[in-house]
This record gives sequence, C-alpha cells and structure tokens, in this order.
Amino acid sequence: MTPVAHSSPRWLTSAILLTLPAIVLLVAWWAYHPGLGGGFLFDDFANLPALGATGPVDNWATFWRYITSGHADPTGRPLTLLTFLIDARNWPADPRPFLRTSIVLHLVNGALLFLLLRRLGRALKPGPTDGSTDWRINLAALLGAALWLLHPLFVSTTLYIVQREAMLPATFVLAGLMLWLHGRTRMLAGRTVSGWVWMLLGLGGCTLLAVLSKANGILLPALALTIEYTVLRHPAPVGAHPVRDGLEVLSGPRPSRTGCAPTRETNRYRVALCFLGWLPACVVASYLIHAGWNGFVHGISSARPWTLGQRLLTEPRVLMDYLQLLWLPRPFTPGLFNDQIHASTLLFAPWTTLPCLLAVFGLIVGALWLRKRWPALALAVLFYFVGQALESSTIALELYFEHRNYLPAMLMFWPLALWLCGVPQSRRVGPGPPWSIRWTSAHPAKSKPVDWKWIKALLAVLILAGLAVMTHARANVWGNTREQALLWAKLNPDSPRAQTNAAQAELHAGHPRLAARHLRDLLRQRPQQVQLAFNLFAAECGMGHVSPSTIEAAKTALATTRNPGALLAHWFGRAIAQTAHPPCPQMTLDTLEQLLTATRSNPKMMAIRGRRQDIAYMQGRMALKRGQPDQALADFKYALDQDVRTSAALEQAAQLGMHGYPRRGLAMLHYYETQAQKHLATPGFGMPRVHAWVLKRERYWPHELERLRQTLRQDLAAKRNRK
Repeated sequence: MTPVAHSSPRWLTSAILLTLPAIVLLVAWWAYHPGLGGGFLFDDFANLPALGATGPVDNWATFWRYITSGHADPTGRPLTLLTFLIDARNWPADPRPFLRTSIVLHLVNGALLFLLLRRLGRALKPGPTDGSTDWRINLAALLGAALWLLHPLFVSTTLYIVQREAMLPATFVLAGLMLWLHGRTRMLAGRTVSGWVWMLLGLGGCTLLAVLSKANGILLPALALTIEYTVLRHPAPVGAHPVRDGLEVLSGPRPSRTGCAPTRETNRYRVALCFLGWLPACVVASYLIHAGWNGFVHGISSARPWTLGQRLLTEPRVLMDYLQLLWLPRPFTPGLFNDQIHASTLLFAPWTTLPCLLAVFGLIVGALWLRKRWPALALAVLFYFVGQALESSTIALELYFEHRNYLPAMLMFWPLALWLCGVPQSRRVGPGPPWSIRWTSAHPAKSKPVDWKWIKALLAVLILAGLAVMTHARANVWGNTREQALLWAKLNPDSPRAQTNAAQAELHAGHPRLAARHLRDLLRQRPQQVQLAFNLFAAECGMGHVSPSTIEAAKTALATTRNPGALLAHWFGRAIAQTAHPPCPQMTLDTLEQLLTATRSNPKMMAIRGRRQDIAYMQGRMALKRGQPDQALADFKYALDQDVRTSAALEQAAQLGMHGYPRRGLAMLHYYETQAQKHLATPGFGMPRVHAWVLKRERYWPHELERLRQTLRQDLAAKRNRK
C-alpha cells in the first residue's frame, strides 16, 4: 500500500491515522447495522431470563441476586451479566438494545486490536526507523485490525446476544496485553516498581476481569508468553538499540554466549514474567491435563454422545474447518447449529481425522521452528492455537461453535497486512527487503522493476470491500429470524437443532405443514431425537390431527434418547397446560400419559436424578389436571426428594394452590421444612455458592416461603367460607 512520503508534515500523517480508523469503524457499523433487526436465539433463552427471575433489577437486593445468578463456569460470568443491565432491567425484553451494545463492543475490540498491532509492529524491527517505515507499520496495524473487524465469521459472535461472554474476554485480553507491554518497557528501562505495577494490572487484573466474563480469559498470560517468545523474543540489553516509544528495548537479537550477559533489568523482568506469565500458564496446563485424566478414567457427562478420546480426535478436524472459514470466508455458514458433526472414532473414521491431526501438528511445529525468522507469521499461528487451548481440548464442551474463533483469530490476518503494506517480516540479513520483488524481461538491458505497492493497495481495498459486503449480507440474514432459520435448515440438512429451529419459525409464521416437512425425513433417520419428535407432534397438532405414526415416533424417541435435559420438562409442561383447551384431539392427558410411560421405560433417563425429578413432577401436574390432589402431592414429594431445592418446593406448593388445593399446598411446604430441607442440595463451588450466600443474607427464601404460606392460608380460609 502507498506510504506517506517521508517529507510529509507530521500533522498530516497524524490526521490520516485518525481518519482511516474512523472510516473503518463506520464501514464496520454499516456492515453490521442490518443485524439490529434480529432477535433472541438458542442459549439466549437459557441465560437472559435471569434479568427478571426474581423481579425487575431496580434495587440493590435484586441486583445482587441477578449478578450472582450465573451458572456457567465456576465464576458465573458476572461481568457479562452486568453488561446486560445496560440493555434491560427485566424480562421479557427488546433485543435491539442488546444487539446495539454488542456491535459497539465489537468496534471497541477492533480499535484495541489496532493499538496492539501498532506496538507489535514496532517491535518487529529493531533499531531506528524512518517515517516511511513507521507509516507502513501503522497502516499494517490498521489493515490487520480491519480484516478481523470486517470478517463475516464473527457475525455469529457479535449478533448472538449471549456471546457477549465471548467478546468481553477479548476486550480484557487486548487491554491486558497493552498494559503488560507498557510495564515490560518500563521494567527493562530500569523502572522496576512502575513496571511491576503495570504488568500486574495487565497480566493480573485484566486476567481476573476476563475470567469474570468467561473462563477462556485465563489464557491471557499464555498469550502474552506467546508474544514474548515470537515477536519480542528475548529482551536485548538496555541501550543495545535506541528507544522509540519505549519499544526498541522490546526486541532485538538474543545475546550471544560470548556477548554481554543479561542485565539486572532483564533478570528482574524474567522473574516478573515467571510469576505473572509462566505460573498461571502452568496452572491452566495442569488443569487441562487433570480434566483429560478424569475424562479418560471416570468418563464424561451422559449428555455427550461421544467419549473424551473421540473428542480429542475430532477437534483437529474442527480446527481445520475453522481455519478454512477464516481464510476462505463466505457470507453464509452453518451458524449456531452444528450437532450434525459426527465425532471421530478412529484415526481413519472419518478419513479426514489423521490428515487434520497431522496438519494441526505441522502448523504448530512449523510456527515454533520459524519463530526466529518469521516472527509475525509464527505469532499468528501460535496465538490462534493457544487461544483455542481451553475450548478445543480436554474439557468436554460441545464439539463446534463459530464464536470460539473470536479471540484466537485476532492476530490471524496481521502477517498478510504486513506483506500488503511492505513491512519486512523476515529477520534474516539479505541483499534487499523481502517485499521488493522485481520482474525482469528476457533482455537484461530492457529489464524494468515492477512496483508492487499500487497492486498491493488495490488488493487490500478489494479484500476489505469483499469482507464488508459479505458481513453486510450475513448481518442482513441475522436481522430476519425466519429467513435465518430457513437458511440454517438448508445449510444443515442433518442437524436436528437446525430443522427444529426452522420448524418453530414456520409454526410461528402459521405454516404447520411446512414445519412438518422439515422434521419427518430427519426423524426417520434419527428416531432417538426427542426435539424432532416433539416439534413434529406440535406441527401436526397445528394442522388439526396428530397421526398415530407420529405418536409412536415420539414414544420411540423418549424410550431411546440419552438425555434431553430441560427440553423434557419444558415441552411436557406446555403440553399439559394446553390440554385445558386442546389445539387438536390428540392433545389429551391420556396421550401425554402414554408418552410419559415411554419415558419411564428408558433406563438412560431413569438413571439421571434430574430427569427422574422432571418425570415425577409431570406426573403430579397431570394428577392435578385429573382432580387427584393426593396423588399429585405424593408425586411432588418424590420429585423433590430427587433434588431438594427451595425453588422446586415453592413451585410445587404453588401448583397445588392454583388448582384449588391450598391444604395440600400447605402440606407440601410442611414436608419441605420438616423433612426434605434436611437434604437440601449443597451449592456447587464458585458463583452458585456465592449466590446461595446472597439469598441467605437477604433471607430471600424465608420471605418467599412465608408469603406463599400466607397466600395458601387465605385461599384455604376463603374456600372454607364458601362452604
């Protein structure tokens, strides 16, 4: 790309450096703006309702209950929950403010990435530089940040509201790296105390903030080490190179064995790096090894249809697919639903397993080998794989999600930007800079060098324009939830989640026949998929009649599925409520009883305490509908014994009261307080325990119990008066 002439006034260069980032941010806003019309999706409904779970968040009591209510990770991700309060204080809520805040946060991350790449670019070239080189470094930083900012893959992170928990750690990681670099510079310049403070803020404070947003923020120290031993390498002695913005002391050749010994400042910095970098990185590595050992020895969650060994074989395939999406971008991808991906069972099952495993291994080894000669390229590769270490290794998460690339891919396009801007990346000594390629004709006398700077400038503009257009097209789809659901169903024909999502979109649009069409064929191929069976039942019910074959298919799915999780209680609860005014003749308690009987015949389901509780609770709900309060009370007691929780006891007592049986509701509360409460479930480690402490301090449950008891007593008195 065209450099600003060395003789250009400094004010002009500064003005351009302020104008170009602003233009990039405006283009990014334009690209994402169509997505503001989107809605809540998938995991949004499992996390965002906490905004109104205990009332509107409009006082300190509800604030503390809300901010400690997170259950993902040991920390509960409270900083992410805090940012949702910018957009709403109650539930249900309008999705537009959430989407707007996420887009702004994405732009902020792009700006922070630009600042980080500027510092790293200056560290690439030791020694003094002229104005032209400075301009190229700054332009490469802007281009590298713009390529990331406008990449269409990150639409599925930015416009997926709950994945603000993937964006915030990136914000704190970028800020932490900047603070660490500043502290590093000061420490190597002899300012030990201030250097320690800045490094502690960066690698300590920002790591803590990142972890409170999502657990993968704990990789910040490891990412700093990756930068240290690629672009920065080993620090040169102070004074070996002139200091320019405090960065020349960051880089330079490694002191030779016969040369000068490490200085006192260098040794102090290495001690600081051991405590703030190597120690937490080793703790994370130890945890991953421990998780792997536990997974192999004791197994993993029954909700996963694969083993840990199969997951480890599968992830190289997943990582290579991620890299393909990053380097061969396209406007439309599978999106959120990737449950059709089959785990690898052997090195050649499927056949791509071993080639992908070797490719990942080759990229990592190659980057380590080339880190001295091509530091920027090595950093991009190693930063990516270190950034994937938590979510793509031994922790038994789902196999594939696009948002896992948001942080790891931040430096991915920087080497390309450096090449396009003519910044030397190789540290070898040669006759000329590596970017000055010359073509010559067959006649030496007529040979003429080809100036590549305009060709590269045009190429950079075309790439950015292409990315912006693809991002705009993809954001436009994300802004229309029905069109989005239908597109994902088309792109993921074998995904039960995608087909179910499309069917629900058609049902909401009043097209039950189209909804059923999305489900029938796939249900024949995957008869154990409960979500397909439930939604086909609902679609046919919307058409006025549920066929016997669909009812049998639902029974088969319930009798053979592994663990449908909360879907079981959610669907049965809604179906039981619909029996009062059935949308079709088959939506009856008898039909639901048949389905529940099939569920009880499933040994996999009955082996899970939470599912036993759900089944007994649904039995109690149906007993209430049949006018059998004593049977309902017995079922509720059994359900509560499976997993004693105060919220469950309150819900069960409230159900008894709402159906006209306040005396049984009081009996349910009495059973909880005199017997079940002795076996109250102990909160898990981390934020669940903090949440329980907050509730106890506020006496939240005693107040709720007393309020419900008073309501039931009033209902009982009114009932007696009517008699």
